[in-house]
Amino acid sequence: QVQLVESGGGLVQAGGSLRLSCAASASRFTINDMGWYRQAPGKQRELVATMPTAITTNYADSVKGRFTISRDNAKNTVSLQMNSLRPDDTAVYYCYATARISVSSQWSLYWGQGTQVTVSS
Repeated sequence: QVQLVESGGGLVQAGGSLRLSCAASASRFTINDMGWYRQAPGKQRELVATMPTAITTNYADSVKGRFTISRDNAKNTVSLQMNSLRPDDTAVYYCYATARISVSSQWSLYWGQGTQVTVSS
């Protein structure tokens, strides 16, 4: 089982910045894709940013130019730098990873517990 622990959420005024971090841990595992989703009250969970490889990034149109995703494969971490935050960025942000615990096991999807980001106007 791979555990994902997030940190860095909080309350910020519109136009401000926050940085989210997520660390993956297990006794033995290999990670493929990592990234972030978010879920606002009354809405479905939506993709924010993914980083399937060391040089490939994908962003939701709503965050392009404002958010930056990065990975440290040596530390099994993924971060999300969020700038120019807006009230509609308010949501619970979830880190995810696709990983396997051995070469003979299947790739599985893992989620963090979520961290609240609130942007006040």
